[in-house]
Formats: sequence, structure tokens, C-alpha cells
Amino acid sequence: MPRPKFPFRLQIAYTCGMLGWSVLVNIIGVMLPYFYLPPSNSGLIELIPSVIIFGVFNLLAIITSAGRLFDAFFDPFIGQLSDRTQSKLGRRIPFMLISVIPAIVFCCLVFHPFTRSISSANAWWLTLTLLLFFVSATTYIIPYNALLPELAASSEEKIHLSTYQQIGFVLGIVISAAINNVADLFQNVFQVTQRMDALQYSIWSLSALGGIFMFIPAIFINEKKYCDSQPSTLPLVHAIRQAFSNKNFRYYVSADFSYYMSLYIITSGLLYFLTVLCGLPGSMGIFLMATMVIISLLFYPLIIYLAKKYGKKRIVLISFLMLSGIFIFIFFLGKMPVSPTVQIYSLIILTGFPLASLGILPPAILAEIAQEDAIATGENKEGLFFAVKYFAVKLGQTFGISLFAMLTLYGKDPGNDFGLRLNGVFGAGLCILAAMSFSKFKEKITIHVKYTGERSHSTYKS
Repeated sequence: MPRPKFPFRLQIAYTCGMLGWSVLVNIIGVMLPYFYLPPSNSGLIELIPSVIIFGVFNLLAIITSAGRLFDAFFDPFIGQLSDRTQSKLGRRIPFMLISVIPAIVFCCLVFHPFTRSISSANAWWLTLTLLLFFVSATTYIIPYNALLPELAASSEEKIHLSTYQQIGFVLGIVISAAINNVADLFQNVFQVTQRMDALQYSIWSLSALGGIFMFIPAIFINEKKYCDSQPSTLPLVHAIRQAFSNKNFRYYVSADFSYYMSLYIITSGLLYFLTVLCGLPGSMGIFLMATMVIISLLFYPLIIYLAKKYGKKRIVLISFLMLSGIFIFIFFLGKMPVSPTVQIYSLIILTGFPLASLGILPPAILAEIAQEDAIATGENKEGLFFAVKYFAVKLGQTFGISLFAMLTLYGKDPGNDFGLRLNGVFGAGLCILAAMSFSKFKEKITIHVKYTGERSHSTYKS
């Protein structure tokens, strides 16, 4: 029997999973450097040695990169394990259920150092807890994303569900950005005297909230009812080889890797662009982030409309090219004949469309690739496809952060900022490489033909 249509209330439940996961991973992203290597006016103390390795990387960067790289190699394993699982709850839900509590616990433990002083023991503790957090978060997000092509039958439904998913992600960013505000509440209302204690209570609270959201799809979505798929029987190496035999997938992953390298140049450099290139206070960062989120949300309806009318591929290519122009903008930031505030807000506003479209459309495209591959091969490898995507994403993140750090050797201070500006040149080049790779992608389109009635068939276009 045909599976029932996935109802709107459960689409919202599905969105909650991404919202909760985003809260946890962005708590790590927002607070980790601030907590362990804090500025002098933060009320915190440094907790790990300020060691420079190879003249480029500090100890915190090495720990974070090592954790991400290990986690990246764990992705295909969890994806394939999810594909092959047979359970009365389905293939994906069991992994989502068992990973939530560990993700909450290890997110909190990351910010509970072994000792409250500079210590190598804290570095080892951070390495262990961060690694276990990444593994727990991966065990949730890979099966979660693999549900998308199974829950959304048509291309239009995939775009809508991917859009809701992206909304959940940006809302999670907003919630995680409130850590210091919640810490202020603990200090002012509950009379918590130590700033570190207040931040830990704040992290506990927001982590628990994120975990509640993560439980919602795992509890309320009946995978057996809304998904029609069979466990894969392929061994891991064979499954990966078969996935990469799909040309569309290869073009997709190559573009994704280049894009995320460029994206993490912006993420790593935003405060530098603000304070060094524009000479503005770092406190403006939260307002820039809020502006970016709001502008992106405003573009969502337009992106859905354009994708339906012109196809997803065309919009993605335009977004890559727009982003390359924005990186060139970074090279000249602070040197244009308008106020620095206007320049930095113009940069943020211009990123709204490409970042929104590249948040919404690629997951929907990958869902279609995985679904078409399952039809062609008879093997349901959705989990593996999303696992390989996240492997490329994490490699891109790691190399993007490393590239940014290396280029700062050529100048990262006021009056000596050439290294920061070089990031704009390299970012533009990476976006052009992403566009070149994705231009080879062949998009599936639906053509409607009128006879005595209406029927449709699918074809591919370059």
C-alpha cells in the first residue's frame, strides 16, 4: 500500500530535531574559545596552555581539529550502520533516541574543566569530552538527515522539509547565542557570584532545552508508517564505492567541500573583519549575527519560488558566484569611501540570499540523489550519502579554519591586515571551484505533456 502523506504537524516535529541539534553544536562553536582562552575582561581565567604549534596553530585549534577529523571518519560508519539496521522502530529512530542523552551530557562536560586553572589535564579532558560529544552529535544527525528523502516523497516536499530544517538550524543559532544573557540572569536574579558558575548553569539549561527538542521527532514520528525502505545489505567499503560511482554525487560532494572551506573562512574571520578591517567594536557581532539570520529567513519564500520555477541547480550556481563576489568585497573592506558600519552591514545583507539558498537547496538535492540511487541500485543507502556529505563538510570546516589561521601569518592586526584580506581572495577562489564542480551536476526535471489527459515524465538537463 502507498505510504501516507507526511503531515504538517510532523514536519514541525522533524524541524525540532534540527533546532535542538543546532543549539548543542552552536553552544560548542560559540563558547569553546571564549571559555578556555577568554579575553581579559570576561571574568574568566585561561584553562589550557597557550602553546603555539608549527608557529601557526594554538593548542585549542589542534584539539578541535583533531576531534572533528576523528568524527568525520566516524560519519560513514554510523551512516552505513543506520542503513543496515532492522528494528521495530525503523532504521533511523533508534540511533536518534540513544544519542540525545550522551550529546547533552558531553556538551555540558566540555565546559566542566578538570581543574580551574591553566593545566595540561584540562587539555586532555577537553580532548576526551569534545570527541565524545562529536560522536554523540553525529550519531543523531546522520540518521536524522537520512529520514528526509524517506519522509518527503516529491521534489517539492523535499524543498519544503529542507526549508523547515534550515529554519530550525538558524533558530538554534539564535538560542545558543543567548548563553551570556542567560548567565547574566543567573548572576543578577539567582545571585550566582562566579562568572564561570553562571556560564555553566546557562550551558546546562540550554543544553537540556536542545535535548528536549531533539527528542521530539524521535518520539512522535512513526518511521515504519511514513517511510518505505528496506535495510541495505552492502558492506561499508562496497557501499561507499557504489555511492561514489554516482557522478552527480561526486560533483555534489566536491562542491560541498569547497563551499564549506569558504564558509568557515567567514565564520572564523567575522570578528577580525569587524574589529581589524572596519575598526568597529566586537560587541557588534551579536547584532550582525541577528541581522544575518533575519535577512536569510526573509529570502526563504523567494528561494522556494525560484527553485520551483528555474530549478535548484541554477539557484545554487548563482549563489556560489554571488558568494565569490562577497569574498572580493572582504578584500576591500574598510577601504571604501563610506562608513565602516555601512560596509560591514552591507556585507552581512549581501550574504543573506546565497547563505539561505545554500542552506535550503543542497539537502533537498542530496535527498533526491539518494532516492534515485536507491531506485537504480535496489539498495537504500540514504544514511551513507548523508554521512559522506558530513565527512566532506567536516573536512571543509577543518581545512577552512586551518587556511584562515595560516593566512593570518601575513597580517591580522590594524595597519598590518594583508593576511585577513587574502582570505577574501582564497574564499572567492573556493566558491568559483564549487560552482565549476556543481555546473557538471545533471538536474532531474519534470516535463508535463498534454494529450487527452495530463501525464508527466522525468528527464535530466545539464
